[in-house]
Amino acid sequence: MKYISLMGATGSIGTQTLDIIREHPDSFRLSAFSAGRNSDLARKIITEFKPVFVSMQEKADADKLAAEFPGTAFSSGESGLARVATHESTDIVVNAVVGSVGLKPTLEAIDSGKTIALANKETLVTAGHLVMDAASKKGVSLLPVDSEHSAIFQALQGEDAKNIERLIITASGGSFRDRSRADLKDVTVEEALNHPNWSMGAKITIDSATMMNKGLEVIEAHWLFSLPYEKIDVLLHRESIIHSMIEFHDSSIIAQLGSPDMRVPIQYALSYPDRFPLKAAKRLNLAEVGKLHFQEMDFERFRCLRFAYEAGKSGGSLPTVLNAANEAAVAAFLEGRIRFLEIEELIERALNAHDRIGNPGLEDILHADWETRRYITSFLS
Repeated sequence: MKYISLMGATGSIGTQTLDIIREHPDSFRLSAFSAGRNSDLARKIITEFKPVFVSMQEKADADKLAAEFPGTAFSSGESGLARVATHESTDIVVNAVVGSVGLKPTLEAIDSGKTIALANKETLVTAGHLVMDAASKKGVSLLPVDSEHSAIFQALQGEDAKNIERLIITASGGSFRDRSRADLKDVTVEEALNHPNWSMGAKITIDSATMMNKGLEVIEAHWLFSLPYEKIDVLLHRESIIHSMIEFHDSSIIAQLGSPDMRVPIQYALSYPDRFPLKAAKRLNLAEVGKLHFQEMDFERFRCLRFAYEAGKSGGSLPTVLNAANEAAVAAFLEGRIRFLEIEELIERALNAHDRIGNPGLEDILHADWETRRYITSFLS
């Protein structure tokens, strides 16, 4: 039995993680979870899974649920999130929160010696050097949940990482992959949220449309697999059947394939090194698919991907600024305060305005994050 702490239980990755726990009750148990403001769904999760500890974003929601479930301990805010990440009964912490809020609890979970199933790419983008160093010192495993990084991780089983020539991360192209930049001037939030392949949360879906999601994944891959950016490529693959590939020195390429379903990489992270059946998964029928399509990425068409490579190569505090500016700009777009193409404009402004710190500590990173969000807000106001 593996006991699971789930940060972000009511989001897209969180609810699919619950599907895995539900399907394998003899292997996994939910011991603790955090949720945002969706107290109705949190109530259902508590009723079904009976965790020993729950943290809500707002204290009022936590107090209300505590009165309904006297057998469960409750907390709220940052301190509550930290308690979920370090709960004494937990074996694996699934970080499924969205945004840089996942950084501090991940570091605390590592310090507590927990295995981390990482779906929160912003943790490594914002402070990859700190996270990987802490994990190395504590001997903690970071198991990737993103489908692309899980694909690479799976393809590496039985292989020696020193033989890698390059990583090839695939990208669906997002909601606007068939539109030119001129066509994007007046696209709506609803159009941007209509992803052709995947069912994801709003923020990640917008990131997919701008291609920032892929840029963040490139930075994450750099840290997870200790490879320079020159050895990490992105390839547009509209079917989302090949989730990523590794090319080795001898020219062999190993790929991981499957129907688009986030439950597969989630379950692999939880069951690793074993594999469990996943009854609800759609089996891949290549004869039915018929053809797979690929094309090179256009860094002028998808400027956010270029920003990510540039920020990653420059390093220091620039990836923190990239991520914070993107989070603030995407939130403004979802609220209808800016147009779609203004997302990348705000990110570029923030990157150009920042005075890079070469080797930032945690306080430097938190300050750069705060300062960047304030900078973006100044333009919005």
